[in-house]
Amino acid sequence: MTDEAKGVLAMIGACSVWGFSGVYYKLLGDVPPLEILCHRTIWGFAFFLCILKVQGRLRALPSAVATPHTFAIVAFGSLVISINWFVFITSIHLGHATEASLGYYIFPLASVLLGAIFFGERLGRAQLMSVALAAIAVVILSFGLQVAPWVALILALTFALYGVVKKSLDTGPVVSVTAELAILAPFALTWLVVVHLRGDGHFGADLVTSLMLAFAGVLTAIPLILFSYATRRVSLATIGLVQYLNPTLQFLVATLIFREAFTMWHAVAFALIWTALAVYTAASLRRGSAARKAARAAATSDTAI
Repeated sequence: MTDEAKGVLAMIGACSVWGFSGVYYKLLGDVPPLEILCHRTIWGFAFFLCILKVQGRLRALPSAVATPHTFAIVAFGSLVISINWFVFITSIHLGHATEASLGYYIFPLASVLLGAIFFGERLGRAQLMSVALAAIAVVILSFGLQVAPWVALILALTFALYGVVKKSLDTGPVVSVTAELAILAPFALTWLVVVHLRGDGHFGADLVTSLMLAFAGVLTAIPLILFSYATRRVSLATIGLVQYLNPTLQFLVATLIFREAFTMWHAVAFALIWTALAVYTAASLRRGSAARKAARAAATSDTAI
């Protein structure tokens, strides 16, 4: 099996874990979302520490927050990803998994917009059209449901902002995520102590729930590791295509397993978003193909000289 094929399989694995994770959090429906988030943070931190220990890279952790500037960036990353996780878990518990899947469909388009704002990346005609279609979809859904799709908007914006953070750091993904969780862990631990002192804690109440809360950290780590593996072996165009598997699985879980309502307004909004993604993806593939042809032409020219 080629490295590229292994990378594609790793990306499919990561998106599958993310896509079906809603089922896992639904099974923890009796545990408050904030308590789940705290366990996800603490156990994820412990798991990533073990990975860095095995890799012999624990010494790289302090360097991720060595300066006030990098600490501020990592701290902001920890804030937005914790909001993202909390809103996602809460959306599952409250029956808004369909809207959560919409958020992850919107995310690539939100990333395009933030790329233009923070990094001065130019938006082509297709990108502008895609962002405009996404905006129209949000307006239509807000009008039809008489409320803005806040879950989708928060998930898309926080994950896109998290991408901005990652783009601003030179640190590798495992080290940076461990640093983010290190910042969040004291707050998570403090809240769990408070909860258990009140007698409301679910960890230790029964074996199954305790194991599931602990495994939430592993569930956080595994797809991130697979994603990191994939990005080193597969083109960004392929990554962009495969990543749509995540919200698609979330959408199928929401409608087929959770049996959430899917109204005409949802259908119109999703159709517009899917059209926007098709336009965006086609343009990205054309740009990637043009860049590869230009690189081959340059290489041929250098060889001839």
